[in-house]
Amino acid sequence: MTSLEPSLGDEVERLTARVQALEHERKHLLAVIEILQEIAGSLNFVDVVQSVARRLGEAFGLDRCSIFLVERGGQTVRLVASYEDPSIRNYVVDVTRYPELKRALESGQTVFIPDAASDPTLKHVRGALTNRRVKSITVVPITWRGAAIGAIFLRTFRDGPSFSDADVRFCQVVANLTAKSLRNAHRFERLKERRGEEQVESPRDRERVALIGFLRRLLDHFTEQEGPWGEGSLGKANADEIERLVGVAMTVIAQEAASR
Repeated sequence: MTSLEPSLGDEVERLTARVQALEHERKHLLAVIEILQEIAGSLNFVDVVQSVARRLGEAFGLDRCSIFLVERGGQTVRLVASYEDPSIRNYVVDVTRYPELKRALESGQTVFIPDAASDPTLKHVRGALTNRRVKSITVVPITWRGAAIGAIFLRTFRDGPSFSDADVRFCQVVANLTAKSLRNAHRFERLKERRGEEQVESPRDRERVALIGFLRRLLDHFTEQEGPWGEGSLGKANADEIERLVGVAMTVIAQEAASR
């Protein structure tokens, strides 16, 4: 065997590393499929973000996995889902306390901090990070049409597995899926609102409102007066005239409702 030929040990090590990489990739693909199945069946944005946070937290055994969304105008950021505390749904956060989150939202680029405890931008929370045994922090922006509408915040334990480049790419794929699902949920909510408005403003509803208003005023007027109320006291001619007036009133009400 020449010195140029790889040793048997090197070949085994290379194959072992390749098998581990393929297994890692397989887990990522399975996780993507599970996330797709879960969020594709929901048009509620709360269900979407909770599912994503839970799936990512379970897949990586994270210390923390949170999803933040930016409100219209970009002035307010809300924590809308949390793996470690699912009860958190709509909490306004001060982004100045999360410089890594602020950087990801402003740049639209993924922020990866491999050693959070030694990062100078996090010195104001170094004690808390050390107590929590935090290792790395990854913030992946959720973007739509080039603008960051939110972010996925992931934090690993110091004694846990390292976050690899493949893991970061996987989270970016999940962020893209999340953006599409949130957009679909938003469109669905807008559609429901429009349909609700159309139903309230339909000619039939306006006609009904006009009729009820007419009858209420008519009854209020006559209940203030004394006299017999039994229809038996009316003659046939009067009864026919009432039917004719009802027909006229219904025609007027329908015309009034249509003109609004």
